[in-house]
Amino acid sequence: MSRMTQAGAAGRPRRTVLGAVLGAAALGGAVTAVLRATPWPAVLVIRRVFEKGARETRAEMVPAVPDVEFTSHRDVEYGDAGFTPALDVFAAEAKPGERRPVVVWIHGGAWISGSKVDVEPYLKLLAADGYVAVGLDYTIAPEAVYPVAVTQLNRALGYLVEHSERFGIDPERIVLAGDSAGAQLASQLAVLATNPEYARLVGIVPALQRSQLAGVLLHCGLYDLQAMTSATGLIGWGFKTALWAYTGHKNWSETAAGTTMSTIDFVTADLPPVFVSGGNGDGLTHIQSVPLAERMRAAGVDVTSLFWPADHEPALPHEYQFHLDFEEAHHALERTREFLDRVTTARPTAPGATE
Repeated sequence: MSRMTQAGAAGRPRRTVLGAVLGAAALGGAVTAVLRATPWPAVLVIRRVFEKGARETRAEMVPAVPDVEFTSHRDVEYGDAGFTPALDVFAAEAKPGERRPVVVWIHGGAWISGSKVDVEPYLKLLAADGYVAVGLDYTIAPEAVYPVAVTQLNRALGYLVEHSERFGIDPERIVLAGDSAGAQLASQLAVLATNPEYARLVGIVPALQRSQLAGVLLHCGLYDLQAMTSATGLIGWGFKTALWAYTGHKNWSETAAGTTMSTIDFVTADLPPVFVSGGNGDGLTHIQSVPLAERMRAAGVDVTSLFWPADHEPALPHEYQFHLDFEEAHHALERTREFLDRVTTARPTAPGATE
């Protein structure tokens, strides 16, 4: 083989490698450009992880559901033109015409994933205690951006009041509840109903009056978005991506959405009693739940909090209350039951209350 042939033979691999490197670099640049332009690719990754975790957590809760016959209304559409979100209603055996206090639960999932199905076992645990338990779906992001979910959920509350007789609901004893992003949404609906200036700022007419709210249950939520701007690591990346998708703005902290989602800044003494909790192994607890509890107490709100020492073992993760393999989760459930009993039995049905 001649030197020229040898050089050519040796050169082809070198050119192939170089071409591959340049091609990969070009592709990498394109991928980087896409990632910088839209949250969609990252959202799909996060959503897949969250959905797997939600399935596992739901399976963990199912064995705890008592063997009780439930009356169920599933996939009841409450939306109107252009939106078809739905709700599920669960109640144990009730007397004809009986009206019960209702716990309306908004699922979590960082505003970009999740379903009412994820919390169904927990709703049944509460329904077995004599409450009507409702799970709400809403359009997640980026399929819809803020404040679509808030508008939908507010509409759902109005729907439940309007159809309270059908579902056996006492419309004067409503408890808003939620976990993670659902807790943020529940807190927002509660502030809408109790702070007229906030409702005007958001531009939503609240479906509920303050007198209809018996209480609020908040587990592992986010209430101060400014505190998330300095979050780092994988969790920080995940929440920043989710907020980009949900608000429609990469610089979400500089927008009206970033301001109005921070319900910690709009707390007033008119809030009903609130139960707030978070696990000691959850990085959000001490920058979100604890400050919210402190702000509400300072405003004169009746606050029941359940937090754990920083060195508590085992370290309780985000959404610990659903992990019923933990003794602490059962403790949280009992405290939740005590709270619900207190705030609903202290508020008898208004005479002549109707739809």
